[in-house]
Amino acid sequence: MDRQYDVIIVGGGVAGLYAALHLDEGCNALLACKRELTLCNSSLAQGGVAAVLDTVNDSYENHFRDTMIAGGQANRPEAVRVLVEEGPADVRKIVELGADFDRGPDGRLHQTLEGGHGHHRIVHHKDSTGAEIMRTLIEAVKKRPNIHIEENTQMCFLDEMSGGLCATFLQEGQYFRAAAPYCILATGGIGRVYQYTTNSAIATGDGIAMAYDLGAKIQNLHYVQFHPTAFAAAPDRERFLISEAVRGEGAYLLNGDGQRFMQRYDERLELAPRDVVSRSIMLESRRTGNENFYLDITRKDPDFVKNRFPMIYEKCLEEGVDITKDWIPVFPCQHYLMGGIDVDLHARTRLNRLYAVGECSHTGVHGKNRLASNSLLEALVFGRRAAEDIGGRTDGGPLGDLPPAHVMEGAPLPTGIRTAVRQILQQAYFVIPDYDAAERGLIQVESYRKRLYRSYFAVTPDFVEAKSLCRVAGIILEEVAHR
Repeated sequence: MDRQYDVIIVGGGVAGLYAALHLDEGCNALLACKRELTLCNSSLAQGGVAAVLDTVNDSYENHFRDTMIAGGQANRPEAVRVLVEEGPADVRKIVELGADFDRGPDGRLHQTLEGGHGHHRIVHHKDSTGAEIMRTLIEAVKKRPNIHIEENTQMCFLDEMSGGLCATFLQEGQYFRAAAPYCILATGGIGRVYQYTTNSAIATGDGIAMAYDLGAKIQNLHYVQFHPTAFAAAPDRERFLISEAVRGEGAYLLNGDGQRFMQRYDERLELAPRDVVSRSIMLESRRTGNENFYLDITRKDPDFVKNRFPMIYEKCLEEGVDITKDWIPVFPCQHYLMGGIDVDLHARTRLNRLYAVGECSHTGVHGKNRLASNSLLEALVFGRRAAEDIGGRTDGGPLGDLPPAHVMEGAPLPTGIRTAVRQILQQAYFVIPDYDAAERGLIQVESYRKRLYRSYFAVTPDFVEAKSLCRVAGIILEEVAHR
């Protein structure tokens, strides 16, 4: 069954939802989510959203400077200006929509500190800010009759056509195609290309891979952020995060001997940016021959810890760790992607009618390393900008004939490809690159990719994700090997 819309949004995290809310109310839009709306990286965001809401004690220039320093000055300055200057209005909009951010005794929004920030500017809902923003946006989007939400709907192919784009979706075993003059990709990150990640199960880089195949520019995909403090005692592939805000509230980072060690590597100690802390942990591990590391917040009042970090407290308790009494075992883990589909300040790709927002995009605001709590802000600012840009365009017109339908039937997917790709990335490019392993891994990954692209396999969710992981891994390894 074929459908037609004015705009197709692929992805239902903060970026996709906020973009949908800013489309004209007369715009007939499809919002397609790979799984249920709440399963996305946005929902997992703990720390908060950074914004200068107090221009007496802070400034846009301070936020700009902190962002540039954390990103190694590899950021796009003009994009950072847009982020820090427009972001506060979007945060206030979220509050107006009903987001229940924490407040102090005076009723004002509580703003905390995280690594890399020179001022308290992180607004938050306990330690589950992303979930609270998602709740707020989902409620708002469901009130908009022009936005048609389709959950458990996976994009399998994306094609250009005369006057727009055509996406092929798989929903509960059935295929349908949707065409529109404009498409916004909000498909999230690539965490599942690694053995261990803080990302949700859907983060397989589908939008990035399909945009690349269409001819979009992919920029700096090797700008992968490894969060220094993922919970390390659980064997699961998806590891829950011990928020940056825990260190912001005074937790110490300890090596296997129970000693603080960040003074050896950076004068900012535990509050250095994430890439610095992750690299410091790896170097300290080599120095001591020990991979055991811990966060210690036991010196803080137990009631404060439980109230400030209720989710982290409960999650750790389930694993037998009482963070008010015990050290928290931590180790770096894949967390976030700073590179992605290259876009301009309006989230336009170099393909005329294709936009990208959120983690799948490369706006350039993060540089080589994302400053803590800038990700939700980027999703809001550039999600809105994409919708506003579409609303101001006058080049929409009748769509041409749909492209030929893809062949959806074929042989079963060979087993083991995704596991092999994850092992290659974990060895070749984890915190400190292994360039020889990257060159060897690139050859192997490319052989897998060619097999998937050239043979006729049944188009299933597993097949789509395997193709995406191979494409994404190949781009990352090629960038690493060539550097």
